[in-house]
Amino acid sequence: MSNPSYKFLDRIDTPADLRRFSVHDLRHVAAEVREFLIDSVSRTGGHFGAGLGAVELAVALHYVFQTPEDRLVWDTGHQAYPHKILTGRKDRMHTIRQLGGLSGFLKRTESEYDAFGAGHASTAISAALGIATARDFAGKKFRVVAIVGDGSMTGGMAYEAMNNAGVLQKDMIVVLSDNQMISLSSIQPRVWSFHNYFTEILTHPTYNKFKSNVWELTGKLDVFGDRLRDVARHVERGLKAIMTPGMLFEALGFRYFGPVNGHNVVKLVEIFEHVRDLPGPILIHAITEKGKGYAPAEREATRLHGVTPFDKLTGVEVRKELKPSFTAIFGNAMVEICRANPKVVGITAAMPDGTGLIKLHKEMPERFFDVGIAEQHAVTFAAGMATEGYVPVVAIYSTFLQRAFDQIVHDCAIQKLHVVFALDRGGLVGADGATHHGALDLSYLRCVQGMVVMAPKDEQELRDMLYTAVTSVDGPVALRYPRGVALGVPLREGFQALPIGKAELLRVGKDVTLLAIGNMVPNAVAAAELLRADGVDAGVVNMRFVKPIDEELLRSVASQCDAIVTVEDNVVQGGFGSAVLEALTRIGAPRIPVHLHGLPDTFVEHGSPAELHRQVHLDAAGIAEVTRKFLRSNPSTHRPQIAATP
Repeated sequence: MSNPSYKFLDRIDTPADLRRFSVHDLRHVAAEVREFLIDSVSRTGGHFGAGLGAVELAVALHYVFQTPEDRLVWDTGHQAYPHKILTGRKDRMHTIRQLGGLSGFLKRTESEYDAFGAGHASTAISAALGIATARDFAGKKFRVVAIVGDGSMTGGMAYEAMNNAGVLQKDMIVVLSDNQMISLSSIQPRVWSFHNYFTEILTHPTYNKFKSNVWELTGKLDVFGDRLRDVARHVERGLKAIMTPGMLFEALGFRYFGPVNGHNVVKLVEIFEHVRDLPGPILIHAITEKGKGYAPAEREATRLHGVTPFDKLTGVEVRKELKPSFTAIFGNAMVEICRANPKVVGITAAMPDGTGLIKLHKEMPERFFDVGIAEQHAVTFAAGMATEGYVPVVAIYSTFLQRAFDQIVHDCAIQKLHVVFALDRGGLVGADGATHHGALDLSYLRCVQGMVVMAPKDEQELRDMLYTAVTSVDGPVALRYPRGVALGVPLREGFQALPIGKAELLRVGKDVTLLAIGNMVPNAVAAAELLRADGVDAGVVNMRFVKPIDEELLRSVASQCDAIVTVEDNVVQGGFGSAVLEALTRIGAPRIPVHLHGLPDTFVEHGSPAELHRQVHLDAAGIAEVTRKFLRSNPSTHRPQIAATP
């Protein structure tokens, strides 16, 4: 399928090319960027709706600011596809989120135009303030702009940064891409026009020059001048309070301008040109619409936030898998458990769809809480509920729960509160890459005193582990499971509580035993078959629990086989394999060679989970080969002469 030709976009390889057009050409440029984005993402999948809402912002920002010398800091980065298109990457957009292709987020090593890497929300203002502060230390003159939107302002870190920026009074601009989250997004056209007029007055250079002159003059009039300044300040604040929703930002020390139409690229250029050289922190409030310009995405902003390849005409995604996902299995189990137990509630941090809790929200809305992009608050909120006898299930992606580590320790574990952590996206998640891989959770949870940590091998075990976590544990407990479709294991009705800390011996092996956790268990079973074909008698254990670990079974395994290989899709440092070594030492088990196999001490890039598992040797063939090499290199095993695979 050939790419269509574009009158303007075909002539833009860098923002310098964009600036050669007249400002009135920018409407056509924006239209072509939007069309290119729709065409590209419909083929590849990726983040979609937020990028459509940021097209005019990206065009206007690169037109007005001298990027890359001026720094644009995009929050999260999922809305920055138009930015990528305009900064020399449009010819590689067909590779986005694929192995060896473009990242779906911002990445400093990918482009000089990506001033700050991103993937998690609410970081842009902090980063921009740091850049602006470093600029001033170095005596440089470039401008710094943070573009924040799509819920990132629900994260407390954004307000912490704004508070600090208000104190430091560094020259920087924050563009709030509203995505219709503030009530004034739906103001009537006449009121909208008045707001635009008011904003134009406040940002116009003539007004600001006049204001500076008045300030300079009144500064020479002693007490009377101070009174005049107070009057002028109160008048301006009063007008803003009446006409804008910006008093919160003014109170934090920002000069607020808006709301402005975030899809009128000509007006955006005018506003940005007016404010780019104003001193101090500035906030531009732009009213945008997620999915703008593509009817299906406008109607279903949540569904088309992030997509797999879809039909460009209808917006319907191409579905290849009929099996339910682990996420859906969890969501269904939560509804069943909540129906049976009135004390159980579900909590998420702006991910009702992504965590599967959307079903609980639809069927039992009073038992569902979405706290916004505020993982720290989510955990302590859950701890508060737990003190009153409720059992909160906090469903957060593994990589996002990292942000609430202190709350897990301080507010849950120290107080021994029964909070259940359901970690979706454990292990390598695929196309979202390093910022979203759940590569650390077994390590950062295992070290917390009193925490129970488990991981299911399949969807039935996920159901039973969730039930066990709710009914059979007194303190904090976590279960982690992967992204993607489940294995197709038949599900029985109801639930079965699992004995805490007990593993499952799947097959006995005299030469080596593979101790596997979570979704690595099926791969370990398949690897054992490959090893047996080579004449290696390989056993497999589904360990189920990382903490507490089954010491009785470990003692038995260590006394009955020649070697142990641990398998996990977590970093080796401090993870499941480390727990096995610690336990073997603790119980005084017979000396036995042990090899820890897991994720490397590097950040794994993006690609499909299958590709990445092959890359890090965590697929069946990779596990088998790692085991062969270990047995060949270890003279204490009974089978040192194992033929190398071709």
